[in-house]
Amino acid sequence: MSEAQGYSGKQYLSWQDITNLVSRLLGQLNPNDFDCILAVTRGGMIPACLVSEATDQRNILTAAVMFYTDVGETIKDPVFLQFPSDSLLYGKRILIVDDVWDSGKTAVAVRERVRLAGGHPQVAVLHYKPQKSQFPGDAPDYYAAETDAWIVYPWDPAQGWTALGQGVSQA
Repeated sequence: MSEAQGYSGKQYLSWQDITNLVSRLLGQLNPNDFDCILAVTRGGMIPACLVSEATDQRNILTAAVMFYTDVGETIKDPVFLQFPSDSLLYGKRILIVDDVWDSGKTAVAVRERVRLAGGHPQVAVLHYKPQKSQFPGDAPDYYAAETDAWIVYPWDPAQGWTALGQGVSQA
């Protein structure tokens, strides 16, 4: 499946766009409602860091989950490459942070795994794609914007920063 298939087009975001989205997300959150942040790698790491800095939340865990093998290509079931132990999640109020809820498969899988460990998860993303979600009636608890575009975040190599020692180009 090509990246444009089924999407309204590509949207390239700047770092200022990210700052604005995170600010919108922060306006919905009460930092006292969470014991820790669970960053979903790789896309959720930068948003989670920004949320943690703004809320002074220093307890940050990571979940490495693989669903996408390439742009628009997914595998059937999640592969948890790394996940916090149950003892770190049990009884804790966990804010799961990722960049996007597209199909929703990653967020739902991580949320369920936190629940099974005895944690109390809530999901926050920068972008929610309700038209792409495979979970009707379910959605992230917090999101900064809705879209049906293919989002290219500033940390995405498609932004042209991967050529070490050379100037930035636009893909």
